[in-house]
Amino acid sequence: MRRSERRGHRTAAALAGAALCAVLAGCGIRTTSVPVDAGAAPSRVPCAMPAEDAASQAARGIPVQVYLVCASQLVTVDRAVQVQVQEAKADRLRVATELLNELRRQPTADERRAGFSTDVPESLRVSGPRAGDAESALRLSRQPEDLSAQALAQIVCTFADSDSLASGETVTLGGPGDYPARGYLCTAETKASPKAVPSSIGVP
Repeated sequence: MRRSERRGHRTAAALAGAALCAVLAGCGIRTTSVPVDAGAAPSRVPCAMPAEDAASQAARGIPVQVYLVCASQLVTVDRAVQVQVQEAKADRLRVATELLNELRRQPTADERRAGFSTDVPESLRVSGPRAGDAESALRLSRQPEDLSAQALAQIVCTFADSDSLASGETVTLGGPGDYPARGYLCTAETKASPKAVPSSIGVP
């Protein structure tokens, strides 16, 4: 075979290979002879925080748990409040105020990365019972039914977990208006679906 003919065959083969590569690239196919590992699928939001050592918590105050929203559920997170044990037993309003403050506060950077959020308005305040209320009643600066269902569920479940605030399993809440305070229950259904209004019962 002449040298010119061999050169022509090599040129034709090269052009055919280039054309094939162009076709493959145009179809979005990667030209590789081995499988490509694209990595693991994105992980789901864990809704879990790393455990904090007791010494660190003690330095910030009394450890408590509050309910935040994560993955459309209520999940507890650890916080610390500046209230003494003696005050917790004697001053229910102080305890309610500290817990509400934690619910109003925006989640930390670590909590946000884990998927936590709060629906409780930053402007919300709590006060004690008024004349005619049950001794266990607490009054919010907005009517409970005017809050979002998630915000009310956060408050009810957080208060219900406090021995100082709950009467049995009931949290008694009212608002600034003349409406009577009502009892609210934190149930398993409330935690699983906080967008549903927490169960309420009449309070004599």
